[in-house]
Amino acid sequence: MVPTTTTMIPAQPWLKKVQWDENGLVPVIAQEAATGDILMFAWMNREALARTVELGEAVYWSRSRQKVLEIRLDCDEDVVLLKVEQAGGIACHTGRHSCFFQKFENGDWNSVEPVLQDPETIYSHPKKSHQKKDL
Repeated sequence: MVPTTTTMIPAQPWLKKVQWDENGLVPVIAQEAATGDILMFAWMNREALARTVELGEAVYWSRSRQKVLEIRLDCDEDVVLLKVEQAGGIACHTGRHSCFFQKFENGDWNSVEPVLQDPETIYSHPKKSHQKKDL
């Protein structure tokens, strides 16, 4: 997908309501609608959120595929929640169902969800870092 520029996104009142940070980003939580599982945290800019609404599919650099069933905005209007249907059952670049697979117990973080797919096979391009790139 070729990144778009903000000048290509029409001025829409619902986009203006979101409290974008100084970098033009908003934190986004993806929650699996069927189970309530929190799948991942990401950042979206105006283009990504507008494309998500337009396509009905979450738009992330990470190549995650999530059919968007519902979009909510928190009371401060600065965090977006997507209720999604996760395609393929994997949201995390580590090959797990959720990015929130580490549980704090006995004084340390422990992995409590299995790897469902080898992380090396998830992306067709080499990973450079864990950072998500904005559209």
